[in-house]
Amino acid sequence: MFNVRLSTIEALSSNGYESRLAGWRNPRSLLLAAVLAWPITPAKAEYRLHIGDVIEITVAKLPELKQRLPVQMDGTISYPLLGTISVADLSPADMQAKVQAMLAAKVFQQRETSVAIAPDEVTAIVVEYRPIYVNGDVSRPGELAYRPLMTARQAIALAGGYDVIRMRMNNPILETADLRTEYESLWTEFAKEQAHVWRLKQELGQESTLDEKALLDAPIAPSTAAAIVKVEAEHLKTRQRDERAERTFLQRGIAQADEEIQILSEQQKTEDEGAKADVEDLARLQELYNRGTLPILRVTDARRAMLLSATRKLQTTAQLMQTRRQRDDLSRQVERLDGQRRSDLLRELQDATVALSKIRLKLQSTAEKLQYTRLAKSQLARGLAGKPAITIVRNGTTGTENLTANEDFALQPGDVVEVALRDDLAAASN
Repeated sequence: MFNVRLSTIEALSSNGYESRLAGWRNPRSLLLAAVLAWPITPAKAEYRLHIGDVIEITVAKLPELKQRLPVQMDGTISYPLLGTISVADLSPADMQAKVQAMLAAKVFQQRETSVAIAPDEVTAIVVEYRPIYVNGDVSRPGELAYRPLMTARQAIALAGGYDVIRMRMNNPILETADLRTEYESLWTEFAKEQAHVWRLKQELGQESTLDEKALLDAPIAPSTAAAIVKVEAEHLKTRQRDERAERTFLQRGIAQADEEIQILSEQQKTEDEGAKADVEDLARLQELYNRGTLPILRVTDARRAMLLSATRKLQTTAQLMQTRRQRDDLSRQVERLDGQRRSDLLRELQDATVALSKIRLKLQSTAEKLQYTRLAKSQLARGLAGKPAITIVRNGTTGTENLTANEDFALQPGDVVEVALRDDLAAASN
């Protein structure tokens, strides 16, 4: 298993081992030499005490001296017999040796007797380490008690394990249900607006037929699509029937006005002739009265008849003018009926076309969201396909360090474990 090089043997010989080379002629001796020459992996750096650690000091024959002492903000502990002791940045072994040396120099008074403390009777150990913190996509982020040889996997397990729902997105299960409902609702709105556009084009007289097959192929219930088509078709019939009824009413009014105008025109002509005859008759009777051949009563009657015929003529003329004005109003209403109706339909068609475009964009956006949430839901159902991103934030001697780690990374007291699952789902969606 080991490849013993000649240079290794030569190195051993140069260090005064020539006398032993004679015993290394067999394979077992060569193997031993290789093991001795194999480089030794440097030992892991020893833990150094820090603020927040708790030290327990006990003396074997003096149980009343047992105390738990937290490392204070200035890196010291306070022990009654020793006062303030600086322990920050010391290894646990160095800290124990320091406490043992200081206590061994003390004499403890117990019931009028002096008790000397031997170094081997003193124990100073770390009983509580400063906590670690787990943050990110775990079920219960927060503070955890540190245990020696704890790994990132164990810390994540104590934090409740990975939690996809805590990712920087909504719950994919609930999100999928909501998006599916919104998606189906948008398709229904799209079908309704499409039928609305068809109905408006029909009213405008444009050549447009409703593609019922396209509506039925949409992801909505066939009965819903059929109901949409039926409602718009009935609406179209109602609007067309109302328009025809209003047009017929106005045209009938115009025809009646024309008949009345004709009658009044003939009546006006008759009244004009009668008034003219009455004027001539009054002039003739007035002349006869002047000659003395006619009594005044006949002249008075003729004047009264002339005034009456003139009044009837004025009334007929006024009624004729009013009827003509009414006819003109009805004609203008017919003209406005066509123009205003077309203007209103064009405006409504424009609004419906814009609404149709907006619904189409919303459908596209919702479909993309639904695709992503379905992927997240499937990821959640079958577990994570990739490994999570774990970052260890550690306060070292040179400052804060961000260490990229895996689940088996060994933690130290005070570490902050950042867990991120979002990158895996984002990569999978691409």
